[in-house]
Amino acid sequence: MKRTSTLAIGSCVLAVFLLVATAGTGFGEEYPTLKGLKSVKAVFGFEIGNPQSALVHLQVIRQTFQDKNIRAGKKKPEIVVVFYGPSVKLASTNRDAFAEADRKIVDEYAGTVAAMAKEGVKFEICLIALRFAGVNPSTVLPEIRPVGNGWISVIGYQARDYSLVPVK
Repeated sequence: MKRTSTLAIGSCVLAVFLLVATAGTGFGEEYPTLKGLKSVKAVFGFEIGNPQSALVHLQVIRQTFQDKNIRAGKKKPEIVVVFYGPSVKLASTNRDAFAEADRKIVDEYAGTVAAMAKEGVKFEICLIALRFAGVNPSTVLPEIRPVGNGWISVIGYQARDYSLVPVK
């Protein structure tokens, strides 16, 4: 039963990823809502703790960052991902909390974070969530900056005109 539900979740996530991945290749090239913008700024409030779903969502955030449609005036978008809730376990170098089958996915997730950071995406992680999840802050991936409270950080970004994109 558990394997069936995991496969179903994985299939649904893959379907969403494929829809997003192909959306910019045919019928959805133009976004009228982006016309005339001088810059695009977004903060992604990332909560997903399921390794496969989290990886796919992180890959879609990366794809969004790379999309030519949000590079207003050839300027890179300003993207920040703030991890809180169950997602904080995935942002640790400690893989003990994960089943052997999920460890490769978590490794790929860490690699994606590293690649995105090199491209200019910023990452933060909530210290409150780390404490509740039992994750040692010293094990947080090096590309991620710890902040006392992830929600306060998100509030600050919104006050600076970043659009909030919840990732649950």
